Amino acid sequence: MTEKPKRVYVRSFGCPTNLADGEFMAGCLSEAGYEVVDRVEDADVVIYNTCGVKTPTENRVMNILRRVPRGKRLIVTGCLPLINVERIKDEVKFDGVLGPAPGSKIVEMVHKVGCGEKVVELEKNSKPSLGLPKISVNRVVGIVPINYGCLGSCSYCCVLFARGRLRSYRIEELVERVKRDLASGVKEVWLTSQDTACYGKDIATSLADLLKKVCRIEGEFFVRVGMMTPTYALEILNDLIQAYKDDKVFKFLHLPVQSGDDEVLKLMNRFYSVEDFRRIVNAFREEIPEITLATDVICGFPGESREAFEQTVELIKEVQPDVVNISKFFPRPHTPAGKMKPLVHPREVKERSRRLAELSKMVSLERNRAWMGWEGRILVDEVGKKPSSWMGRNFAYKPVVVKTGEFLLGKFLAVRVVEVFPTYLEAEIV
Repeated sequence: MTEKPKRVYVRSFGCPTNLADGEFMAGCLSEAGYEVVDRVEDADVVIYNTCGVKTPTENRVMNILRRVPRGKRLIVTGCLPLINVERIKDEVKFDGVLGPAPGSKIVEMVHKVGCGEKVVELEKNSKPSLGLPKISVNRVVGIVPINYGCLGSCSYCCVLFARGRLRSYRIEELVERVKRDLASGVKEVWLTSQDTACYGKDIATSLADLLKKVCRIEGEFFVRVGMMTPTYALEILNDLIQAYKDDKVFKFLHLPVQSGDDEVLKLMNRFYSVEDFRRIVNAFREEIPEITLATDVICGFPGESREAFEQTVELIKEVQPDVVNISKFFPRPHTPAGKMKPLVHPREVKERSRRLAELSKMVSLERNRAWMGWEGRILVDEVGKKPSSWMGRNFAYKPVVVKTGEFLLGKFLAVRVVEVFPTYLEAEIV
Protein backbone atom coordinates (compact mmCIF):
# COMPACT_ATOMS: atom_id res chain seq x y z
CA MET A 1 0.00 0.00 0.00
CA THR A 2 1.71 3.18 -1.15
CA GLU A 3 -0.93 5.74 -0.17
CA LYS A 4 -1.48 6.76 3.44
CA PRO A 5 -4.69 5.21 4.84
CA LYS A 6 -7.76 7.45 4.70
CA ARG A 7 -10.61 5.04 5.45
CA VAL A 8 -10.99 3.03 8.66
CA TYR A 9 -13.42 0.33 9.74
CA VAL A 10 -14.06 -0.13 13.48
CA ARG A 11 -15.93 -3.12 14.89
CA SER A 12 -16.35 -3.91 18.59
CA PHE A 13 -17.20 -7.22 20.27
CA GLY A 14 -18.42 -8.07 23.74
CA CYS A 15 -19.73 -5.97 26.59
CA PRO A 16 -21.27 -2.47 26.48
CA THR A 17 -18.03 -0.99 27.88
CA ASN A 18 -16.16 -2.34 24.87
CA LEU A 19 -18.85 -0.97 22.55
CA ALA A 20 -18.39 2.45 24.18
CA ASP A 21 -14.60 2.21 23.69
CA GLY A 22 -15.24 1.52 19.99
CA GLU A 23 -17.55 4.53 19.70
CA PHE A 24 -14.85 6.78 21.17
CA MET A 25 -12.21 5.37 18.80
CA ALA A 26 -14.44 5.98 15.77
CA GLY A 27 -15.16 9.53 16.96
CA CYS A 28 -11.48 10.34 17.49
CA LEU A 29 -10.53 8.98 14.07
CA SER A 30 -13.31 10.92 12.37
CA GLU A 31 -12.23 14.13 14.11
CA ALA A 32 -8.64 13.48 13.00
CA GLY A 33 -9.78 13.44 9.36
CA TYR A 34 -10.23 9.74 8.68
CA GLU A 35 -13.37 8.45 6.99
CA VAL A 36 -15.07 5.85 9.18
CA VAL A 37 -16.67 3.30 6.85
CA ASP A 38 -19.35 0.64 7.44
CA ARG A 39 -17.75 -2.22 5.49
CA VAL A 40 -14.40 -3.98 5.82
CA GLU A 41 -14.11 -4.02 2.01
CA ASP A 42 -14.11 -0.20 1.86
CA ALA A 43 -11.39 0.31 4.51
CA ASP A 44 -7.64 0.85 4.30
CA VAL A 45 -7.26 0.06 8.01
CA VAL A 46 -9.41 -2.49 9.87
CA ILE A 47 -9.69 -2.09 13.65
CA TYR A 48 -11.14 -4.96 15.66
CA ASN A 49 -11.93 -4.07 19.27
CA THR A 50 -11.88 -7.56 20.73
CA CYS A 51 -13.36 -9.53 23.61
CA GLY A 52 -11.80 -12.59 25.26
CA VAL A 53 -14.03 -13.21 28.27
CA LYS A 54 -14.87 -16.80 27.22
CA THR A 55 -13.07 -19.41 25.11
CA PRO A 56 -15.84 -19.63 22.45
CA THR A 57 -15.81 -15.82 22.16
CA GLU A 58 -12.03 -15.81 21.75
CA ASN A 59 -12.26 -18.51 19.06
CA ARG A 60 -14.91 -16.57 17.12
CA VAL A 61 -12.86 -13.37 17.29
CA MET A 62 -9.68 -15.19 16.21
CA ASN A 63 -11.50 -16.61 13.16
CA ILE A 64 -12.50 -13.07 12.16
CA LEU A 65 -8.98 -11.73 12.72
CA ARG A 66 -7.51 -14.45 10.50
CA ARG A 67 -9.94 -13.62 7.68
CA VAL A 68 -9.10 -9.93 7.21
CA PRO A 69 -8.79 -9.40 3.41
CA ARG A 70 -5.29 -9.08 1.98
CA GLY A 71 -4.10 -5.55 1.45
CA LYS A 72 -5.85 -4.22 4.57
CA ARG A 73 -3.87 -3.06 7.58
CA LEU A 74 -5.11 -4.67 10.79
CA ILE A 75 -5.09 -3.21 14.30
CA VAL A 76 -6.19 -5.46 17.16
CA THR A 77 -7.31 -3.70 20.33
CA GLY A 78 -9.66 -4.45 23.25
CA CYS A 79 -9.32 -7.08 25.96
CA LEU A 80 -7.92 -10.03 23.99
CA PRO A 81 -4.39 -8.56 23.54
CA LEU A 82 -3.95 -8.45 27.33
CA ILE A 83 -5.60 -11.85 27.84
CA ASN A 84 -3.87 -13.90 25.13
CA VAL A 85 -1.43 -11.84 23.06
CA GLU A 86 0.65 -14.98 22.40
CA ARG A 87 -2.18 -16.46 20.32
CA ILE A 88 -2.59 -13.23 18.34
CA LYS A 89 1.14 -13.17 17.56
CA ASP A 90 1.11 -16.85 16.53
CA GLU A 91 -2.04 -16.90 14.40
CA VAL A 92 -2.76 -13.40 13.06
CA LYS A 93 -1.05 -11.22 10.50
CA PHE A 94 -1.44 -7.84 12.20
CA ASP A 95 0.07 -4.38 11.86
CA GLY A 96 -0.75 -3.03 15.32
CA VAL A 97 -1.79 -4.40 18.71
CA LEU A 98 -3.16 -2.16 21.44
CA GLY A 99 -4.74 -2.71 24.87
CA PRO A 100 -8.35 -1.88 25.76
CA ALA A 101 -9.90 1.61 25.89
CA PRO A 102 -7.18 3.40 23.91
CA GLY A 103 -9.29 6.54 23.37
CA SER A 104 -7.47 9.12 21.24
CA LYS A 105 -4.28 6.97 21.15
CA ILE A 106 -5.90 5.02 18.32
CA VAL A 107 -5.22 7.99 16.01
CA GLU A 108 -1.46 7.75 16.56
CA MET A 109 -1.61 3.96 16.07
CA VAL A 110 -3.42 4.31 12.73
CA HIS A 111 -0.83 6.91 11.64
CA LYS A 112 2.06 4.60 12.57
CA VAL A 113 0.72 1.54 10.76
CA GLY A 114 -0.10 3.80 7.82
CA CYS A 115 3.59 4.68 7.67
CA GLY A 116 4.48 1.00 7.55
CA GLU A 117 5.38 0.46 11.20
CA LYS A 118 4.43 -2.68 13.10
CA VAL A 119 3.46 -1.61 16.62
CA VAL A 120 2.64 -3.52 19.82
CA GLU A 121 1.61 -1.33 22.77
CA LEU A 122 0.04 -3.27 25.65
CA GLU A 123 -0.69 -0.45 28.06
CA LYS A 124 -2.80 -1.35 31.10
CA ASN A 125 -5.15 0.72 33.24
CA SER A 126 -6.14 3.23 30.58
CA LYS A 127 -8.95 5.64 31.38
CA PRO A 128 -9.71 7.87 28.39
CA SER A 129 -11.40 11.24 28.77
CA LEU A 130 -15.20 11.17 28.68
CA GLY A 131 -15.06 14.39 26.67
CA LEU A 132 -13.80 12.60 23.55
CA PRO A 133 -15.93 12.71 20.39
CA LYS A 134 -17.80 9.52 19.52
CA ILE A 135 -19.77 7.92 16.72
CA SER A 136 -22.63 5.96 18.24
CA VAL A 137 -23.57 2.47 17.08
CA ASN A 138 -27.21 3.26 17.94
CA ARG A 139 -28.20 6.95 17.87
CA VAL A 140 -30.94 6.36 20.47
CA VAL A 141 -28.59 4.77 23.04
CA GLY A 142 -25.76 6.56 24.84
CA ILE A 143 -23.28 4.09 26.37
CA VAL A 144 -21.39 5.73 29.24
CA PRO A 145 -18.58 3.85 31.05
CA ILE A 146 -18.78 4.90 34.71
CA ASN A 147 -15.59 3.12 35.74
CA TYR A 148 -12.95 0.78 34.35
CA GLY A 149 -11.75 -2.28 36.24
CA CYS A 150 -13.30 -3.75 39.37
CA LEU A 151 -12.52 -4.83 42.93
CA GLY A 152 -13.13 -8.54 42.39
CA SER A 153 -10.72 -11.44 42.08
CA CYS A 154 -13.01 -14.12 40.62
CA SER A 155 -10.96 -17.28 40.06
CA TYR A 156 -12.36 -17.84 36.53
CA CYS A 157 -12.08 -14.26 35.26
CA CYS A 158 -9.42 -13.17 32.76
CA VAL A 159 -10.95 -9.71 32.18
CA LEU A 160 -9.16 -8.55 35.35
CA PHE A 161 -5.86 -8.88 33.44
CA ALA A 162 -7.23 -6.65 30.69
CA ARG A 163 -9.22 -4.06 32.64
CA GLY A 164 -7.28 -3.92 35.91
CA ARG A 165 -8.36 -2.49 39.25
CA LEU A 166 -11.13 0.02 39.86
CA ARG A 167 -10.82 3.47 38.27
CA SER A 168 -14.02 5.54 38.61
CA TYR A 169 -14.94 8.73 36.79
CA ARG A 170 -16.13 11.67 38.90
CA ILE A 171 -19.88 12.25 38.98
CA GLU A 172 -19.45 15.70 37.38
CA GLU A 173 -17.65 14.17 34.37
CA LEU A 174 -20.37 11.55 33.96
CA VAL A 175 -23.20 14.07 34.21
CA GLU A 176 -21.53 16.19 31.51
CA ARG A 177 -21.14 13.15 29.25
CA VAL A 178 -24.79 12.20 29.70
CA LYS A 179 -25.89 15.78 28.93
CA ARG A 180 -23.77 15.77 25.79
CA ASP A 181 -25.30 12.46 24.66
CA LEU A 182 -28.83 13.68 25.36
CA ALA A 183 -28.14 16.83 23.32
CA SER A 184 -27.22 14.59 20.37
CA GLY A 185 -30.66 12.91 20.47
CA VAL A 186 -30.05 9.99 22.84
CA LYS A 187 -33.14 8.79 24.74
CA GLU A 188 -31.66 5.79 26.59
CA VAL A 189 -28.49 6.03 28.69
CA TRP A 190 -26.57 2.87 29.62
CA LEU A 191 -24.39 3.30 32.71
CA THR A 192 -21.90 0.49 32.25
CA SER A 193 -18.77 -1.09 33.71
CA GLN A 194 -17.33 -4.46 34.75
CA ASP A 195 -19.21 -3.99 38.04
CA THR A 196 -21.45 -0.95 38.44
CA ALA A 197 -22.01 -1.64 42.17
CA CYS A 198 -18.37 -0.94 43.03
CA TYR A 199 -18.50 2.42 41.22
CA GLY A 200 -17.08 5.24 43.33
CA LYS A 201 -15.48 3.18 46.09
CA ASP A 202 -12.11 4.64 45.05
CA ILE A 203 -13.39 8.25 45.09
CA ALA A 204 -15.73 8.25 48.11
CA THR A 205 -19.05 8.11 46.27
CA SER A 206 -21.46 5.40 45.08
CA LEU A 207 -23.69 4.17 42.28
CA ALA A 208 -26.74 5.40 44.21
CA ASP A 209 -25.26 8.92 44.38
CA LEU A 210 -24.50 8.83 40.65
CA LEU A 211 -28.02 7.69 39.74
CA LYS A 212 -29.61 10.49 41.76
CA LYS A 213 -27.47 13.12 40.00
CA VAL A 214 -28.05 11.70 36.50
CA CYS A 215 -31.81 11.57 37.08
CA ARG A 216 -31.82 15.29 37.92
CA ILE A 217 -30.78 16.10 34.35
CA GLU A 218 -33.69 17.66 32.46
CA GLY A 219 -35.28 15.83 29.55
CA GLU A 220 -37.26 12.72 28.71
CA PHE A 221 -34.95 9.71 28.83
CA PHE A 222 -34.37 6.37 30.54
CA VAL A 223 -31.30 5.07 32.39
CA ARG A 224 -30.25 1.42 32.24
CA VAL A 225 -27.91 0.28 35.01
CA GLY A 226 -25.40 -2.39 33.99
CA MET A 227 -24.31 -5.56 35.74
CA MET A 228 -23.51 -5.40 39.46
CA THR A 229 -22.04 -8.01 41.80
CA PRO A 230 -24.04 -8.92 44.92
CA THR A 231 -21.05 -8.14 47.18
CA TYR A 232 -21.09 -4.40 46.55
CA ALA A 233 -24.80 -4.09 45.81
CA LEU A 234 -25.43 -5.33 49.37
CA GLU A 235 -23.30 -2.53 50.84
CA ILE A 236 -25.49 0.19 49.27
CA LEU A 237 -28.76 -1.75 49.09
CA ASN A 238 -31.23 0.70 50.67
CA ASP A 239 -29.82 3.77 48.89
CA LEU A 240 -29.70 1.85 45.62
CA ILE A 241 -33.35 0.80 45.83
CA GLN A 242 -34.37 4.40 46.55
CA ALA A 243 -32.37 5.61 43.54
CA TYR A 244 -34.03 2.93 41.36
CA LYS A 245 -37.47 4.29 42.24
CA ASP A 246 -36.89 7.38 40.07
CA ASP A 247 -39.13 7.28 36.98
CA LYS A 248 -36.09 7.74 34.72
CA VAL A 249 -34.43 4.49 35.86
CA PHE A 250 -35.41 1.30 34.04
CA LYS A 251 -36.64 -1.21 36.62
CA PHE A 252 -33.98 -3.69 35.50
CA LEU A 253 -31.53 -5.43 37.82
CA HIS A 254 -28.64 -7.46 36.40
CA LEU A 255 -27.31 -9.40 39.40
CA PRO A 256 -25.15 -12.43 38.54
CA VAL A 257 -25.38 -15.27 41.07
CA GLN A 258 -23.10 -17.67 39.08
CA SER A 259 -23.97 -20.65 41.32
CA GLY A 260 -26.69 -21.66 43.76
CA ASP A 261 -24.12 -23.42 45.98
CA ASP A 262 -22.05 -21.57 48.59
CA GLU A 263 -19.08 -23.96 48.31
CA VAL A 264 -18.87 -23.39 44.56
CA LEU A 265 -19.11 -19.61 45.14
CA LYS A 266 -16.08 -19.91 47.45
CA LEU A 267 -14.15 -21.80 44.76
CA MET A 268 -15.11 -19.03 42.33
CA ASN A 269 -13.78 -16.43 44.80
CA ARG A 270 -17.16 -14.68 44.86
CA PHE A 271 -17.45 -12.87 48.19
CA TYR A 272 -21.17 -13.35 48.88
CA SER A 273 -23.49 -16.21 49.74
CA VAL A 274 -26.62 -17.50 48.01
CA GLU A 275 -28.58 -15.98 50.90
CA ASP A 276 -27.02 -12.57 50.14
CA PHE A 277 -28.27 -12.87 46.55
CA ARG A 278 -31.77 -13.79 47.78
CA ARG A 279 -31.77 -10.86 50.19
CA ILE A 280 -30.99 -8.34 47.45
CA VAL A 281 -33.62 -9.77 45.08
CA ASN A 282 -36.28 -9.87 47.80
CA ALA A 283 -35.51 -6.32 48.93
CA PHE A 284 -35.82 -4.97 45.37
CA ARG A 285 -39.03 -6.92 44.68
CA GLU A 286 -40.60 -5.77 47.92
CA GLU A 287 -40.12 -2.11 46.96
CA ILE A 288 -40.38 -2.47 43.14
CA PRO A 289 -42.54 -5.56 42.46
CA GLU A 290 -42.39 -5.38 38.64
CA ILE A 291 -38.59 -5.19 38.46
CA THR A 292 -37.00 -7.34 35.75
CA LEU A 293 -34.28 -9.59 37.18
CA ALA A 294 -31.44 -10.88 35.01
CA THR A 295 -28.78 -13.19 36.41
CA ASP A 296 -25.80 -15.21 35.17
CA VAL A 297 -24.89 -18.84 35.89
CA ILE A 298 -21.73 -20.82 35.10
CA CYS A 299 -22.33 -24.53 34.47
CA GLY A 300 -19.66 -27.13 35.19
CA PHE A 301 -17.25 -25.07 37.28
CA PRO A 302 -14.38 -27.31 38.55
CA GLY A 303 -15.56 -29.02 41.71
CA GLU A 304 -19.26 -28.44 40.98
CA SER A 305 -20.87 -31.70 42.15
CA ARG A 306 -24.25 -32.87 40.92
CA GLU A 307 -25.69 -31.81 44.27
CA ALA A 308 -24.21 -28.33 43.84
CA PHE A 309 -25.73 -28.07 40.37
CA GLU A 310 -29.13 -29.16 41.72
CA GLN A 311 -28.87 -26.32 44.26
CA THR A 312 -28.54 -23.91 41.32
CA VAL A 313 -31.58 -25.47 39.63
CA GLU A 314 -33.61 -25.09 42.83
CA LEU A 315 -32.50 -21.46 43.20
CA ILE A 316 -33.69 -20.61 39.67
CA LYS A 317 -37.04 -22.30 40.39
CA GLU A 318 -37.37 -20.36 43.63
CA VAL A 319 -36.17 -16.90 42.56
CA GLN A 320 -37.71 -17.01 39.06
CA PRO A 321 -35.37 -14.61 37.20
CA ASP A 322 -36.77 -13.07 34.02
CA VAL A 323 -33.45 -13.69 32.24
CA VAL A 324 -30.73 -16.28 32.94
CA ASN A 325 -27.48 -15.94 30.97
CA ILE A 326 -25.92 -19.43 31.02
CA SER A 327 -22.22 -20.07 30.37
CA LYS A 328 -20.43 -23.39 30.20
CA PHE A 329 -17.16 -23.29 32.13
CA PHE A 330 -14.02 -22.98 30.00
CA PRO A 331 -10.58 -22.48 31.60
CA ARG A 332 -9.10 -19.11 30.68
CA PRO A 333 -5.37 -18.28 30.42
CA HIS A 334 -3.51 -17.52 33.68
CA THR A 335 -6.61 -17.83 35.91
CA PRO A 336 -6.64 -19.89 39.14
CA ALA A 337 -9.72 -21.79 37.91
CA GLY A 338 -7.77 -22.82 34.82
CA LYS A 339 -5.69 -25.11 37.05
CA MET A 340 -8.50 -26.35 39.32
CA LYS A 341 -9.54 -29.98 39.66
CA PRO A 342 -11.68 -32.02 39.44
CA LEU A 343 -13.00 -30.99 36.05
CA VAL A 344 -16.60 -31.79 35.20
CA HIS A 345 -16.83 -34.01 32.10
CA PRO A 346 -17.74 -31.94 28.99
CA ARG A 347 -20.75 -34.19 28.33
CA GLU A 348 -22.02 -33.49 31.84
CA VAL A 349 -21.40 -29.74 31.44
CA LYS A 350 -23.40 -29.79 28.21
CA GLU A 351 -26.26 -31.67 29.88
CA ARG A 352 -26.36 -29.30 32.86
CA SER A 353 -26.36 -26.31 30.52
CA ARG A 354 -29.23 -27.83 28.49
CA ARG A 355 -31.32 -28.51 31.60
CA LEU A 356 -30.78 -25.01 32.93
CA ALA A 357 -31.60 -23.45 29.54
CA GLU A 358 -34.90 -25.37 29.35
CA LEU A 359 -35.83 -24.38 32.90
CA SER A 360 -34.91 -20.74 32.29
CA LYS A 361 -37.01 -20.62 29.13
CA MET A 362 -40.04 -21.93 31.05
CA VAL A 363 -39.49 -19.45 33.89
CA SER A 364 -39.08 -16.54 31.45
CA LEU A 365 -42.30 -17.43 29.64
CA GLU A 366 -44.18 -17.68 32.93
CA ARG A 367 -42.84 -14.30 34.07
CA ASN A 368 -43.79 -12.73 30.74
CA ARG A 369 -47.36 -14.06 30.97
CA ALA A 370 -47.93 -11.54 33.77
CA TRP A 371 -47.51 -8.78 31.14
CA MET A 372 -50.31 -10.06 28.87
CA GLY A 373 -52.74 -7.20 28.22
CA TRP A 374 -50.43 -4.59 29.78
CA GLU A 375 -50.89 -1.08 28.39
CA GLY A 376 -48.29 1.63 28.68
CA ARG A 377 -45.46 3.51 27.00
CA ILE A 378 -42.37 2.08 25.38
CA LEU A 379 -39.25 3.68 23.95
CA VAL A 380 -38.36 2.21 20.55
CA ASP A 381 -34.60 1.65 20.70
CA GLU A 382 -33.89 -0.99 18.02
CA VAL A 383 -34.83 -2.05 14.52
CA GLY A 384 -36.62 -5.42 14.76
CA LYS A 385 -35.25 -8.67 13.39
CA LYS A 386 -38.20 -9.20 11.07
CA PRO A 387 -39.21 -6.81 8.25
CA SER A 388 -41.35 -3.83 9.38
CA SER A 389 -40.81 -4.66 13.05
CA TRP A 390 -39.38 -2.53 15.88
CA MET A 391 -38.13 -3.35 19.35
CA GLY A 392 -38.93 -1.08 22.27
CA ARG A 393 -38.55 -1.22 26.04
CA ASN A 394 -41.11 -0.52 28.71
CA PHE A 395 -40.37 0.92 32.16
CA ALA A 396 -39.13 -2.52 33.34
CA TYR A 397 -36.83 -2.86 30.31
CA LYS A 398 -38.99 -5.65 28.91
CA PRO A 399 -38.38 -6.07 25.15
CA VAL A 400 -41.61 -5.21 23.30
CA VAL A 401 -41.97 -5.86 19.56
CA VAL A 402 -44.38 -3.81 17.41
CA LYS A 403 -45.01 -4.24 13.68
CA THR A 404 -45.51 -1.26 11.39
CA GLY A 405 -44.08 0.20 8.21
CA GLU A 406 -43.51 3.57 9.90
CA PHE A 407 -40.03 4.66 11.04
CA LEU A 408 -40.18 4.51 14.85
CA LEU A 409 -36.58 4.54 16.12
CA GLY A 410 -36.30 6.89 19.11
CA LYS A 411 -40.05 7.39 19.51
CA PHE A 412 -42.17 6.90 22.63
CA LEU A 413 -45.30 4.87 21.87
CA ALA A 414 -48.46 3.84 23.70
CA VAL A 415 -48.93 0.08 23.24
CA ARG A 416 -50.94 -2.92 24.44
CA VAL A 417 -49.31 -6.35 24.86
CA VAL A 418 -51.20 -8.94 22.77
CA GLU A 419 -48.87 -11.95 22.86
CA VAL A 420 -45.98 -13.18 25.03
CA PHE A 421 -42.89 -15.27 24.30
CA PRO A 422 -39.97 -16.38 26.50
CA THR A 423 -37.65 -13.58 25.30
CA TYR A 424 -40.04 -10.75 24.36
CA LEU A 425 -43.55 -9.34 24.39
CA GLU A 426 -45.53 -8.52 21.26
CA ALA A 427 -47.74 -5.44 21.24
CA GLU A 428 -50.04 -3.34 19.10
CA ILE A 429 -49.92 0.43 18.98
CA VAL A 430 -52.92 2.07 20.71
